Amino acid sequence: MHNNSDFTRVTITTKKSNHAKKFGKLIFDDGTVLDGQGFGYSTTIFGEIVFNTGMVGYTEALTDPSYNGQILTLTYPLVGNYGVPDPSIKDSDGIPKFFESDKMQIRGLVIHELSLTASHWNLSMTLDEWFYNEKIPGISGIDTREVTKKLRSGGVMMAALVVSDSEIDVEYVKKELTSTTHYDSEKFMDEVSTKKEKIYGDDKESVVVIDTGAKNAILRNIRELGYKAILVPWNTTYEKIMSYNPKGVVLSSGPGDPQKCPDTIETAKKLIENNIPTLGICLGAQIIGLAGNTETYKLKYGHRGQNKPCINLENNQVYVTSQNHGYGIKPESLEHSDFKLWFTNADDKTVEGIKHKNQNCIAVQFHPEAAPGPYDCKFIFEELKHLMEK
Repeated sequence: MHNNSDFTRVTITTKKSNHAKKFGKLIFDDGTVLDGQGFGYSTTIFGEIVFNTGMVGYTEALTDPSYNGQILTLTYPLVGNYGVPDPSIKDSDGIPKFFESDKMQIRGLVIHELSLTASHWNLSMTLDEWFYNEKIPGISGIDTREVTKKLRSGGVMMAALVVSDSEIDVEYVKKELTSTTHYDSEKFMDEVSTKKEKIYGDDKESVVVIDTGAKNAILRNIRELGYKAILVPWNTTYEKIMSYNPKGVVLSSGPGDPQKCPDTIETAKKLIENNIPTLGICLGAQIIGLAGNTETYKLKYGHRGQNKPCINLENNQVYVTSQNHGYGIKPESLEHSDFKLWFTNADDKTVEGIKHKNQNCIAVQFHPEAAPGPYDCKFIFEELKHLMEK
């Protein structure tokens, strides 16, 4: 039996958004136009429209650099009821606790229903306020399940999201959409990667993280292993990395086509050749694959959600994983590569993890750090530690 002293008293904060009605339209490059109600910032943006099936964790998802350049559709119908946490709260290493980067990374958000009232012990603002402050548009009142079915059948595509205080000229936006730069052609590294090294912790031994759009949770997991985390730009050379004398290297997650990162691929080749313990996550996995003679391709609609089942072929166990990627490694290309299949997707049999046949190099398409999502696969970081301590 518990008495009152066993519990910590928590104050729940409630906020209501001063949401002014705005016009909103979602326009696909196949000509489809959907009407909704705009929120956040009044502007017009263009990007690749994708969907995520997760039920919670929108603050982590919206700040994940892997979504840079994309319009995100959330299939869960009600969004915003717990608001946005305080961005100033950080851990002992100065890493934000509730955000995966220092800003919102998506270009726009598509949801069914926006909660104008938010309640949570760590609430600092409503979702509508956050979007306005970050100058990002959002649209509600959309049948997001129908959008998801459209993307599943036709594949991801370019779209425009318009939020305006006045009527919207649809034909003008359609014309602009046809001439905008396609997602597949964009180079994202200059926007998502750090410009200079950042060091977290003061432990004697370190792990270098090549930042191709790294999430804060990756850094946090390295710190939990007991290593100093050194974050470096995406195009850092092998020689510069080795000047830190690291125990291992992590190639991070991030947005876009892995073949747009030739400098990182070249660095990964040298890491493999010199048998440096290396872990690739998401985009980092694809880069490692390309460095080891596999081929990559774009998935029809990607894997984005928090309950993606993956099979570990070494023990035949199924793990529930958090995923956010639109590119993958061609399964058939493994036959003539330096890698063997480690994890496979239980739903569509795509490649979810690879291990080098001879060197200390592993890579996974899913996010072992979660954020958001389950912690089933945090042991992947322990696998890296094992390689570093061999």
